[in-house]
Amino acid sequence: MKLLRRKEGPSLDSRLAALLEAAELAEGRLPEEAVSGARAVAERAGVRRTLSIDHTVAALAGATGSGKSSLYNALAGTDLAAVGVVRPTTSAAQAALWDGEGAGPLLDWLDIPQRHPAASASGLSGLVLLDLPDHDSIQVSHRLEVDRLVELVDLLVWVVDPQKYADAALHDRYLRRLAAHRGVMLVVLNQVDRLPESAVDRCLRDLRRLLDEDGLAGVPVLAVSARTGAGLAELRALLNDRVAERKSWSTRLTADITTAAARLGAPEEAPPGQATDRALTAALCEAAGVPLVVEAVAKGHRHRAVVATGWPVTRWIRKLRPDPLRRLRIGTMTPAGGPVGELPATGSSRQSAGSSGQVQGPGPGGEVVGRTSVPAASAVQTARVETAIRDVGEAAAADLPGPWAAAVRQAARSRSQELADAVDRVVATTSARATRRPRWWRAVNVLQWLVFAAMLAGGLWLGGLFGMDYLRLPQPPLPTVGVVPWPTVLLVGGALAGVLIALLSRLAAWAGGRRRARRTSRALRTAVGRVGDDLVLTPVRAELDRYAHFTEALTRARA
Repeated sequence: MKLLRRKEGPSLDSRLAALLEAAELAEGRLPEEAVSGARAVAERAGVRRTLSIDHTVAALAGATGSGKSSLYNALAGTDLAAVGVVRPTTSAAQAALWDGEGAGPLLDWLDIPQRHPAASASGLSGLVLLDLPDHDSIQVSHRLEVDRLVELVDLLVWVVDPQKYADAALHDRYLRRLAAHRGVMLVVLNQVDRLPESAVDRCLRDLRRLLDEDGLAGVPVLAVSARTGAGLAELRALLNDRVAERKSWSTRLTADITTAAARLGAPEEAPPGQATDRALTAALCEAAGVPLVVEAVAKGHRHRAVVATGWPVTRWIRKLRPDPLRRLRIGTMTPAGGPVGELPATGSSRQSAGSSGQVQGPGPGGEVVGRTSVPAASAVQTARVETAIRDVGEAAAADLPGPWAAAVRQAARSRSQELADAVDRVVATTSARATRRPRWWRAVNVLQWLVFAAMLAGGLWLGGLFGMDYLRLPQPPLPTVGVVPWPTVLLVGGALAGVLIALLSRLAAWAGGRRRARRTSRALRTAVGRVGDDLVLTPVRAELDRYAHFTEALTRARA
């Protein structure tokens, strides 16, 4: 026969750990009162678990004149508490103990100095019954003592009387707020001996209605008379059942955890948080001058190609023109790993590095120091970056609770001041790769110098022949190519070949510049996108992950 086992929920330890985790994650995002309250609950629970679990601490709480001290004496079997009629007579809580051996540390933690052995041997072994001051006492210290112990005891027995059972102070201040603790709560209608039988039933029904409205459906309600003893047997039996179970302490702690978790907030599913990263990348690229850099890469490639592969006779003229990349101070610094430069900041506070007139070299560890001379971002470009960052935060914070939505929006802006330097660094580093010379430039340069050398040799040869003719010296044999002398072939052919090679190289450089500009554009947008991801999207995702972990921990704590 297969046995069916009931699936158990999370353990008390796991729920406490989840509550602490949720409190830590909510630090700085939710009201401090809720966070500190959750931590206080966890601290109380940790202490209570280390104390005697063989004893159940039940507290008689009620208003002035409800007769809880009389009920306390009746249950204890002896007059332990002074009984008054109107004025409050209980100024400090006292305890009656049934088999109280080992309950000392527990009562020390509760700070109950007055302890008495119960005279009644009614099978309540393990019960520690407290008589609390009046919760509506005119003495503030009495009310504070009630509030303190209501948060600590294992079982709450609320004693009401026919005249004040509907008192708003009781329902609003205590019962309604303790709705999650209905599993560790009893309500006793005392002094029923003063009412006719029919009136007792009406009071019980009305009290039941009020408790249901307070969210305390199912809480036992008993009619008792401490003076005549009516209903005491039922109350003792109910207390005996709760004490015998030895579960009131854990049920109370579970209710505390549930309440503390509810104050932290209702668990909600975290939204996916898909940020508008494309708009952010586009705005950062525009503010960083990426289009200007890409154009300079194409022009700079052609300029340097002409200088490297042009006809040696005329290439020096090209050197008189400014290099577009050098004008932007890209590729002018060479730390370890290749030429590197920097682009300007994207904010309005960015300054042009060219204003200093100095090119700073790499700093410690090969890091480049200084800025390029790309014009500063305009006010419109800066505004677009700020708008894109705000849109990222708003998109990620959609449908989040107020405090967490504010935290996500703040996370999107948290590192925005670092964007300028970070974008500069990656743009300059990425762009610097565009200054690398293709290998064919060197081969063409060697070829150009060889052709130039041939042309020079032809010119010198012809010059020598003219000199010999001028001096009337005998002419040496002159080799020819067909009918054209070799010196003429070398001079004219070298000049024509040099110009032709220069023209072909310029065409190749134009096509190569376009390819390099496209590659640089893609690389720059990827690099800038990574910066936006690291400094804007990553903090947002971290905050969303924090919220997701918070909701998960809160769900486990409330399970």
